[in-house]
Amino acid sequence: MIGILVVCHSFKASSGIAEIALQMAGEKARVVGVGGNEEGGIGTSTGKIYEALLDLLDECDGIVILPDLGSAVLSAKAALDFLEEEQKSRVLIADAPVLEGAVMAVVEASTGSSLEKVKQVAEEAHSLKKLRV
Repeated sequence: MIGILVVCHSFKASSGIAEIALQMAGEKARVVGVGGNEEGGIGTSTGKIYEALLDLLDECDGIVILPDLGSAVLSAKAALDFLEEEQKSRVLIADAPVLEGAVMAVVEASTGSSLEKVKQVAEEAHSLKKLRV
């Protein structure tokens, strides 16, 4: 199973996105939301991301990280630096809109797709149109 890690600047945002994504796949997927700084305020925490990665790596064959903003990407990359090489090889960061990408990634992961395919599908969320004119 491929797990999804949603990294946001707000714990409420990350939890909400994870909750929405899980509604699409039920128990066939593992989604975790991490957000907020060490004090619980707005920001990101390399330590929280690292801990979430370790938990997911225990349960999943691979993980796709979906960050909300640039500094979430930096924090996720910093957390990856603390992993062993074998663990690091099982984690990819997707360049995708966080909510749409999470939903699409979870649905794809629930079908048993590979890590690379789940990342690719998450990144395809860039092309979604919400309004048709």
